[in-house]
Amino acid sequence: MTATEQTAAGRPRTALVFPGMGPSAFAEVGRFLVLDPFARKRLAEADEALGYSVFDRLRDSEGDYSEATQIAFLVNSMASADRAVEELGIVPEICVGPSFGQKAATAFVGSLPFPELVRLTAEMARCEIAYFTEEYRDAVTHTFFRTPQDELALLLAEFDERGEWYDYSGHLDEGFCMVSLREKELAELKRRVSAIGGYSMYTMAPAVHAPAFKELRRRVEEDVLPKYELADPGLPVVTDQDGTVVRTADELRTMLLDTFDRPIHWPRVVDALKADGVTRLCITGPDNLFHRLDRTKSNFEVVRVGPAKRGRPPRRR
Repeated sequence: MTATEQTAAGRPRTALVFPGMGPSAFAEVGRFLVLDPFARKRLAEADEALGYSVFDRLRDSEGDYSEATQIAFLVNSMASADRAVEELGIVPEICVGPSFGQKAATAFVGSLPFPELVRLTAEMARCEIAYFTEEYRDAVTHTFFRTPQDELALLLAEFDERGEWYDYSGHLDEGFCMVSLREKELAELKRRVSAIGGYSMYTMAPAVHAPAFKELRRRVEEDVLPKYELADPGLPVVTDQDGTVVRTADELRTMLLDTFDRPIHWPRVVDALKADGVTRLCITGPDNLFHRLDRTKSNFEVVRVGPAKRGRPPRRR
């Protein structure tokens, strides 16, 4: 049945979206892990795959993006997808996983069994932590919105003139950007963003999705991914970098590597979904960003399935 025929039949063409990872509190995450039956089941699988209690390590974790925090986010995202399918009857035709959400998407479409995906996520986290212990130790990624593009370009041109490093790490919506830079430049960037009418959201440390991190990509490509055999996805997956539709294992492998050194471009994802005839997004997992974007709300019916999120200042990893 074509997308047009599905719409005519009264069933909206649906994309399942696994959100990217943001700062969260143990009280929020831990409560969901303990009380939600779908999360408890996935947590038990993760514990068995890793040989340790994810909940115990999460409780003792000091960072927003530690290994245990990443595994817990993965568990909650997959549990939310389980609920969407089993209780709400969501039948997705295509899948998206912006940023960290790529990992849950990889398991959901059947390219890697969930226990193996858990181990892959843990190994990637360890590789990433080791890299940022050695390289770009002071790099952060700052997210801000309502920023006039022309004035932002002038602001960043001053970085070029001073020889200061920065990279675009994401284009999320009109005037909504992620920029990676040295932490010593962060306070001035925030001040200047505010001066041109923009609003700062949060800062991730260490940084993400920056072209400068090609060495991190190489390490994961050579030392981590060869241990895992990816299968062709059972559903098409839209890449978060440029909206390409992934249909093979090799393409999905490239997508997982691209997340390290290619920025997110959500408008291209939206364009790809619209071209596919998607009219509804089911966002499964803790999300405090993608369901709020104007480009998301103006183009799709949005269904959220997952634990409630409350914003708070991020902690350093």
